[in-house]
Amino acid sequence: MSTPQEPILQDEPFTPTITASDIVYRGAVWDIRKETFDLPEASGLVRDLMDHTGAVGIAVVDDQQRMLLVQQYRHPVGARLWEVPAGLLDVPGEPLLEAARRELREEADLTAGDWQVLSDSCLSPGGSSETMRLYLARDLTVVPEAQRHERSEEEAGFRFRWVSLGEALTAVSEGRVTNVIAQMAILQTARVLDAEASGTPVRLRETDAPRRLVDGRPDFGRSVTVESTED
Repeated sequence: MSTPQEPILQDEPFTPTITASDIVYRGAVWDIRKETFDLPEASGLVRDLMDHTGAVGIAVVDDQQRMLLVQQYRHPVGARLWEVPAGLLDVPGEPLLEAARRELREEADLTAGDWQVLSDSCLSPGGSSETMRLYLARDLTVVPEAQRHERSEEEAGFRFRWVSLGEALTAVSEGRVTNVIAQMAILQTARVLDAEASGTPVRLRETDAPRRLVDGRPDFGRSVTVESTED
């Protein structure tokens, strides 16, 4: 007798019955929304959540197989964190890859000729709608100094460091690099490069691959339809 095959492992979109949805705080970048909703297994659930624009991140690898890390001050945690170039999807209508190209140019003074998708992630789904597409960027070119973006605010204090994947992996495992996007970029890039070195490369998605939980949905993945509770 054959064993039933398990379905492919993947997240599943699900739309609950939303009975109330109100923005309780409007911020410069994102809003806080309070929603009441029903599930088949529970009703009258109330949750506060962050409506987020989403973001892109870039794992930048040079021809010596080193990764670029950027140190930036992050006020909520009171620390200068080592990160990868990343930024918000805050330009209306801008395609994901173009946003990543822009962020790489603005934050690292680089362009890349080879782009691939590493992953799509929900960064804090218990309280935020933020999703991130993480790219692998190689075949790098330095932007001429006269054409570089003038960085300001926290970005004016950027520090840059090229590190081997071995050094980066050790920093993650020893708790010295704590930014989750940097951790994802380091771990996934190490897997890709190790596989390429062994002659069994990982099959990565093309740059225009859809995000299964996001693309085609309004309000960056959350289509809010409030259903009346009146008879």
